[in-house]
Amino acid sequence: MAEAHQAVAFQFTVTPDGIDLHMSHQALTEIYLSGVRSWKKRIIGLKNSVITGVYPASPSSWLFVVIAILATMYTRSDPSMGLIAKIQEHLPVSQSMSNQCQTLVSAVLFSTMLWLLLIFTMRMCLKQLLSYHRWMFEKHGKMSNTTKVWVALVRIFSGRKPLLYSYQGSLPNLPVPAIKDTVKRHLESVRPLMDDAEYERMTKLSAEFESSLGKRLHWYLKLKALWATNYVSDWWEEYVYLRGRSPIMVNSNYYGMDFMYVTPTPIQAARAGNSLHAYFLYRRKLNKEELKPTRIPGTLIPLCSAQCERVFNTTRIPGEETDTVQHWQDSDYIAVYHSGRYFRLRMYHAGRLLSPREIEFQIQKILDDPSPPSKGEAKLGALTAGDRIPWAKARMKYFSSGVNKRSLDYIEKAAFFVSLDDDEQGGMADDPTRLDSYAKSLLHGKCFDRWFDKSFTVVYFKNGKMGLNGEHSWADAPVLSHAWQYVLSTDCFQLGYNAEGHCKGEVDASLPQPQKLNWEIPPECEEQISGSLAVAQALADDVDVHVFAFEEFGKGKIKRCRVSPDAFIQLALQLAYYRDQGRFCLTYEASMTRLFKEGRTETVRSCTNESSAFVRALEGVTQKRRAADVCRRLFQEASEKHQHLYRMAMTGAGIDRHLFCLYVVSKYLRVESPFLKEVLSEPWRLSTSQTPLQVEMFDIVNYPEYVSCGGGFGPVADDGYGVSYCALGDNMFNFHITCKHSCPDTGANKFGAQIRKALRDLLQLLCPNQTELRKTEVKRPEFKKDL
Repeated sequence: MAEAHQAVAFQFTVTPDGIDLHMSHQALTEIYLSGVRSWKKRIIGLKNSVITGVYPASPSSWLFVVIAILATMYTRSDPSMGLIAKIQEHLPVSQSMSNQCQTLVSAVLFSTMLWLLLIFTMRMCLKQLLSYHRWMFEKHGKMSNTTKVWVALVRIFSGRKPLLYSYQGSLPNLPVPAIKDTVKRHLESVRPLMDDAEYERMTKLSAEFESSLGKRLHWYLKLKALWATNYVSDWWEEYVYLRGRSPIMVNSNYYGMDFMYVTPTPIQAARAGNSLHAYFLYRRKLNKEELKPTRIPGTLIPLCSAQCERVFNTTRIPGEETDTVQHWQDSDYIAVYHSGRYFRLRMYHAGRLLSPREIEFQIQKILDDPSPPSKGEAKLGALTAGDRIPWAKARMKYFSSGVNKRSLDYIEKAAFFVSLDDDEQGGMADDPTRLDSYAKSLLHGKCFDRWFDKSFTVVYFKNGKMGLNGEHSWADAPVLSHAWQYVLSTDCFQLGYNAEGHCKGEVDASLPQPQKLNWEIPPECEEQISGSLAVAQALADDVDVHVFAFEEFGKGKIKRCRVSPDAFIQLALQLAYYRDQGRFCLTYEASMTRLFKEGRTETVRSCTNESSAFVRALEGVTQKRRAADVCRRLFQEASEKHQHLYRMAMTGAGIDRHLFCLYVVSKYLRVESPFLKEVLSEPWRLSTSQTPLQVEMFDIVNYPEYVSCGGGFGPVADDGYGVSYCALGDNMFNFHITCKHSCPDTGANKFGAQIRKALRDLLQLLCPNQTELRKTEVKRPEFKKDL
């Protein structure tokens, strides 16, 4: 078979004269170069392991300690207080060495042990310093003396020029909150959602749980926290993501969008050339650990980088009971889908990364390839979009051997997945309403033209727009967002395009053809593909998406009102939901716990007693000045409460991850808890998340048109909303709203209108004397050839 010939380095035939062996020089060369790349990567990894292992010291500091000890000994002092002599007595080769040489070796050994002890001490000190979180709860501009000393010590013990993973050994472990504190905070969070009778019943359930079963379950969690690096993350990945048996498309995967106003080139292959090259530049930096450790903006406080390890070469593998996340150390190619065909495209040639122009050339070959899809190939990706159990069974039955396994391996082991879409999508410069179809296409596409199991799929549209779809189990959105924003920035501000819109550079004529993957799909498998597609299509058709940019004001004006922008938006969402539904609901706001080792997320329950009191007061307010003053006071209380809850969640004192882990322990012990069962079944009718923007990558002041649309996710509840928002500079917010058409009480556009009105009303309340809001007028070209 043709595909078999491409997979081996030699061919042979049996003749009457013996075996005729034909060596493939090109294949052997590629094998050799691949091995060289692999060894280079191992050497770099070993070097980085040493540098990271001794951080916050440096390897060169060892030489300094050795010289210092030897210099002290030269003055006939003994800095070791007799330890060097003890080491000398027990040297195993003492008989074959001179006395002077023995003394030198003993001094070096002592210096090394002293150096390692100093490193261990510095690391423990840094870990204790990073466990201090009181600074987060101090008012802005009013730093206590304790915090000032702490800042100075963190600066001293943080070392210089850290690599990406340098802080991993110094990050504290996630603490387990006290059971009574979690139960108390949970009761407080559900109070605005219950009447007196319901709240009294929940209070009794809580007290019973806390005094009996809760203590037993909590003991097991404390034991796990002592043994495991993070008492939440492994169970969260397993039970929240990997054990879900419903489709991950829409329900779990999320999307990221291109620039809102600019399409750098209208040529699909050229856009792919630059951005794919940028992705591999990012991967190179990631492998060499040259990326700066992520920190809390404006501070020296590092965040955990463990999730970065699985950005590339990672796939979610379906299983009947649970999926698994499979990560490979390296991959020199990508998997590409176009017009029902799958291709394997090598990104390295003769030991070097292909240039953007060469990648454009190869992508264009795929676009121009006239070959039809194999039987059953065109909609094969629907298996990853449907229910997980049918996909797991089909994978085992039809893709575990032969040509199908080989082709599936090429997809699953690829660096990432690429979809070349034949549709055109647009941004704000075309028509603001086109953002809705653009987002919807990235969220689910045609349900078979994305590979939803890959860590991420990059989508290139016919008119040069692009976007991505990310799988959620391996990491949270900020990690992939960092890579995505690096690619956008590198694409436009570093690589650029020529006057015709093509990538810059030349093409090596000896590049091999992209390899078309082959499949043998039996009729039974085609039936399964059709079944998965029907499930996925019904889910996709039910999703209502609305994306809009709010340009009347941004976080700059909110900060001048001395209010947290995030608290402002969350209160606006509470007001908008109350006006839309006439009630309050349990609200999920994603917060990160990456201050701790292997931390992922925590929930901020944004619907509070304070926020509901404010909304009720505002909705009942008259035009009297006194009533407005009351609303402003209530707003301030609600804002401060939200900020406090957000900080609590970040510092490991949240509610939901603790309750989730208690529930997991109860299942392992096979005991039922009415309290935990009720808590874990509460629906999140309003699920929200803020998309982070890496401000250092974009110059929004000088290039205001180069702002990203951000990204979004599907609704969590059938009768609820999913809302993602992003602050773009100081003068704009971007919102992504999703819900389901099947719910008669929700509508994405309707809720978007309520959010706009709520934002205006809140600013008018806080700044009643301001002049009329005016929409920011900026000329934003839709197409810009070169920078």
